[in-house]
Amino acid sequence: MKLSNSEAARFITRPDTGAAGVLIYGADAMRVAIKRQDLLAKLLGPDAESEMRLTRMMGASLRSDPAALLDAIKATGFFPGPRAVFVEDATDAAAAAITSAINEWGAGDAQIIVTAGQLTPRSALRKLFETQKSAFCIAVYDDPPSQAEVEAELKKAGLSAIAQDASRDLVALARALDPGDFRQLLEKLALYKLGDESPLSSAEVAALAPATIDAEIDEILHAAAEGAHARVGALMARLGGQGVTAVALCIAALRHFRTLHMAACHPQGPAAGFSPKTGVFGPRRDRMVKQAQAWGITRLEDAVQSLIETDLTLRSSSQAPQLAVMERSLIRLAMMPRNAR
Repeated sequence: MKLSNSEAARFITRPDTGAAGVLIYGADAMRVAIKRQDLLAKLLGPDAESEMRLTRMMGASLRSDPAALLDAIKATGFFPGPRAVFVEDATDAAAAAITSAINEWGAGDAQIIVTAGQLTPRSALRKLFETQKSAFCIAVYDDPPSQAEVEAELKKAGLSAIAQDASRDLVALARALDPGDFRQLLEKLALYKLGDESPLSSAEVAALAPATIDAEIDEILHAAAEGAHARVGALMARLGGQGVTAVALCIAALRHFRTLHMAACHPQGPAAGFSPKTGVFGPRRDRMVKQAQAWGITRLEDAVQSLIETDLTLRSSSQAPQLAVMERSLIRLAMMPRNAR
C-alpha cells in the first residue's frame, strides 16, 4: 500500500504493528536513513538493539541466501516485545526473497523493514509493497521540509521557547542543510538551552549553526556588494591560494546578487524579501538587507548582467587569467555604487 507524504508522517509516528513490512526508498540515503531510524524507534522502543529484538541484514545477501529473511522473521527472541528485521540497501534482486517472507508472515513474527535507493515505477520491489495490503511503501523525496515538519523536529528536540526571528532562521537552515546536519544542529541547540528558559534567539542560532558556504567566499561577496573595493584584491589572493576557481566564485557571486535583486523587488521591501526559501538567516540576512536597500533594483540588474558577461568570458576560449578576470569583475561591482553617487 502506497502512502502519501502526510500518511507516511502519521505512520512513522504511530506505526501499524499488524503490518508485515514497510519499504522506505529514495535517492537521498540520509533522508531514507532518518525515516527508517524514526520508524524503528517508534516500533521497537529504545532498547531493541541491546535486547536483540532487531536483526540487520544487507539486501545483497538475500540473493545467495533467500531463506535467511524468512528464518529471521520466524525466529523466537530471548526478550519480550516487538521484533523487526531490517533489510538495508535492497534491490530488485532481493524482491523474490522478500515476497516469500511477506507471504509467509503471520501475527507474532518480526516485521520486515526494507530500505532502498531510488526505485522506478517498474521496480519489482516497489510493486511488491505498493500492491500488498499487509505492507506499506514510503517514498522519500528531496523536497525541502515544510513548516509543519520543521516544527515537529523542534518539538522532538525539546525546543519550545523560540523567538520569531530564530524560528524563521531555523526554517531557512532546514532548507539549506542536509537533514542529518539539521538534526545535529537541533540537538546542539537543545543542549545549549538546557536549563535556560529564555527564548532561543536568532543570534544563538547563528552562533551554533554550521557554515553553509565558505566564509571567505562570503566575505569577498560582501566586500563587492558594500563597495569595499580595496579589500577585494587581498581576499582574492587568499581564495586563489586555497584553490577556489574563478568559475565557482562567479557562480556564488551571481547567486548572491540575484538574491539581493529578488529581495529588492519584493513589494514590502528587501527585509520581507528574504524568506526562509532563500536560505539566508541571522546576521548575514541583516547585512544583505542593507546591501539590497543600498543598491536598488536598477543597479542590481546591472550587477547581474555584468556577472553574466564575466561568466561567459570565463567559460569561453579566452586566454586571459581567469582569477584576474574575476577580480576585475568584483572590483567593478564594488565601484558601481560609488560611481552612481
